[in-house]
Amino acid sequence: MLGLGGKEEERGEGQVSRRERIMEFETIRKFLEKQGSENEPTKIHALPLRFFDPFIVHGLRTDLIEPGRIVCSFKVPPRLLNTGNTLHGGAIAALVDLVGSAAVYTVGAPSTGVSVEINVSYLDGALPNEEIEIEAKNLRVGKAVAVISVELRKKETGKIIAQGRHTKYLALSSKL
Repeated sequence: MLGLGGKEEERGEGQVSRRERIMEFETIRKFLEKQGSENEPTKIHALPLRFFDPFIVHGLRTDLIEPGRIVCSFKVPPRLLNTGNTLHGGAIAALVDLVGSAAVYTVGAPSTGVSVEINVSYLDGALPNEEIEIEAKNLRVGKAVAVISVELRKKETGKIIAQGRHTKYLALSSKL
């Protein structure tokens, strides 16, 4: 293998040659760009504007709303599965965002503000058609900041799928 300065170097076990690394990069690029370039028409371009939130929450049922807390149920739909055939981590993060944001409204906030930080710990998988429960609790809703805890659990066993924490900036109303 050629090292720095074009000198031949011995390759140790587990090391990858420059050519192999470039091939891996090409594989990664193809994975990320598999839907086509920005200018090529695809099915994605036919989607309506702002489709994402309804796409994620379609089928969500609200079981309980009380001040500072929301509990929802959700049957894991095939459209939200990853390649491992479990609920996609991005869908989980989106549920933390959307259900967590809704919890802010339960205490009379005029808006849900904007996300400042979302943290999710993934603890177990959820299978297709598995019934899950999503519970969002306001930890703090102040004048400028809200912090919400969101937990996704298997409804049948109570086993935790993911725990999320969502911090939001609440736009301050003008005093003018």
